[in-house]
Amino acid sequence: MTGSPLIRALDRGAVWFVLVLVAIGIAVPLLNLLLPPSSPWQVPTYLVALWGKYVCYAILALSIDLIWGYCGILSLGHGAFFALGGYAMGMYLMRQIGTRGVYADPIRPDFMVFLNWPELPVYWYGFNHFAYAALMVLLVPGALAFVFGWFAFRSRVTGVYLSIITQALTYALLLGFFRNNFGFGGNNGLTDFKDILGFNVQAQPTRAALFAISVAALILGFLICRTIVASKLGMVLISIRDAESRTRFLGYRVENYKLFVFTLSACMAGVAGALYVPQVGIINPSEFAPGNSIEAVIWVAVGGRGTLIGAALGAVLVNYGKTTFTSGVLAPYWLFVLGSLFVLVTLLLPRGIVGTVRHYTGAWRERRHALMNERAAEAAPKPAE
Repeated sequence: MTGSPLIRALDRGAVWFVLVLVAIGIAVPLLNLLLPPSSPWQVPTYLVALWGKYVCYAILALSIDLIWGYCGILSLGHGAFFALGGYAMGMYLMRQIGTRGVYADPIRPDFMVFLNWPELPVYWYGFNHFAYAALMVLLVPGALAFVFGWFAFRSRVTGVYLSIITQALTYALLLGFFRNNFGFGGNNGLTDFKDILGFNVQAQPTRAALFAISVAALILGFLICRTIVASKLGMVLISIRDAESRTRFLGYRVENYKLFVFTLSACMAGVAGALYVPQVGIINPSEFAPGNSIEAVIWVAVGGRGTLIGAALGAVLVNYGKTTFTSGVLAPYWLFVLGSLFVLVTLLLPRGIVGTVRHYTGAWRERRHALMNERAAEAAPKPAE
């Protein structure tokens, strides 16, 4: 197939996935806004926000699958980039409160007034502008990933050692953001948001718009990842995953490829966190918890590592299960269910849901083609003797 790299990267499964996302991104807001609450087809606003959170998790899972499924980089600290993007958006939302806060301070957020901060810290400057906050959503996680990856990959830290270091990174950030003198709200974090771009963040149309934007971001992230993995760059990434030393001996600068994809993945995680915060209404240091990053890896494993579609699907399915289990009498047992799910998937479905379906579908097609070729050979006229 000829055409742009994007067109060449879209196989039948990718096209259907994008079309389904487009349909969901259009249908859910319309069903929420146009139908009356009495209609059985009306989607309640709380479900729009909940599903929007799932979509943000799907973007995070997509970013992890890009580095783990295609480059072999198992990051157990990607929740740090997700949380940093969330804090960047939260800082913008806090600056929009102004005099509507509890202490009616036009500049300082309420927690700074309560903690007797004399003035707004320098690193809060600029966050009253959305464009600046959007830039920080990409720049802060990307810069941290670039610096971390520069030292880690050039030192040839790989495997479980890299995973442990990434986990230590997010834990260090967790401890830092818990401190009140860090300037990010301490244990309580940032909350009580009012407006985003002048629109009430709690209003029904705003919730619907945020959901549609999140779906659009998921589509864009998927197309970017799909374009990369289907290109020559993607082939190099896969070779690094399967045989890093051999790829290096062939003359490729392995650390540069890993640094690029790791930084891009961190930026995607930051975007996911930025879209997550206005829909959930809060961002606090618990988002840095190493357990959250490990849970995100489980989403990818369940859906199918190295499939992209499976990563997004796994994030939605696992979090739907989490919502179901943690809202009733089974809430204390959710972690046991999650751990058991990971063990069972590792033992019984090592390719994940989508990977297993693709494997058996491919095997069935091969058998079908072999049978058709055999029948065609039998039906062909035999040469006269």
